[in-house]
Amino acid sequence: MLICLISVAPLRSEPSHRSEMVSQLLFGEMCEPMEQSGDFTKVKARYDNYVGWCQTAQLQEAEYQQPTPMPLSADWVNKVMINGQTAMIPFGSDLSFLKGSEAMVAEKKITYDGAFLLPESNEWSEETLQELLQLFLNTPYLWGGRSVFGIDCSGFTQLVFKCFNKYLHRDASQQATQGDAIGFLQEAHCGDLAFFDNADGKIIHVGILLNDHSIIHASGRVRIDTIDNMGIINSDTGRRTHNLRIVKRIGS
Repeated sequence: MLICLISVAPLRSEPSHRSEMVSQLLFGEMCEPMEQSGDFTKVKARYDNYVGWCQTAQLQEAEYQQPTPMPLSADWVNKVMINGQTAMIPFGSDLSFLKGSEAMVAEKKITYDGAFLLPESNEWSEETLQELLQLFLNTPYLWGGRSVFGIDCSGFTQLVFKCFNKYLHRDASQQATQGDAIGFLQEAHCGDLAFFDNADGKIIHVGILLNDHSIIHASGRVRIDTIDNMGIINSDTGRRTHNLRIVKRIGS
């Protein structure tokens, strides 16, 4: 197994720095090596089974069983020490390799004295969810992004739900296969997922409903907009930006 020991490591579609970034590994996340090409290793992310090419130098060999759910870093940005040097890691980084506040990983001594978020004991409630979502507001949109440093629509929903020990697949079209459909937008609760399609009927976007008339989603930046039965209306321009396809509820 391999572990990511930098703040955020890009996963690319091909073994090249010029290739499209399709996803990311956050600090502490594990992956399985599949093949190697030049300076890149093709890996499968342990959390969501997403496959991509990562720069080999950004990964380290590690032998331990990653628990599920795992403790996560709790602040917007967090400091760890790696062999005595400071590294800043984003909210939601995986800290399950730590024994208490430190660990030896790939001959590197890692220490952390920040706050932990424990997904299995994080109550799924409107109040707790609303508080968590504030961390993401105005985070820039980044295709393939999964962190508060830059995030895409499904990376946003996946990370938020991970904080409550609720698993979501990586892409919006995959997430749309999960959960139970809600018949009408007016029946939606805070935390339900709304999915949006293009002219061909393909799911291309997802956001988290705050109620039956507002949604938080990553579009340009993480923002709050109005939603109705037809879709999203940009709160700045008044223009309709996304066409509503379905509303889903994940768990209770």
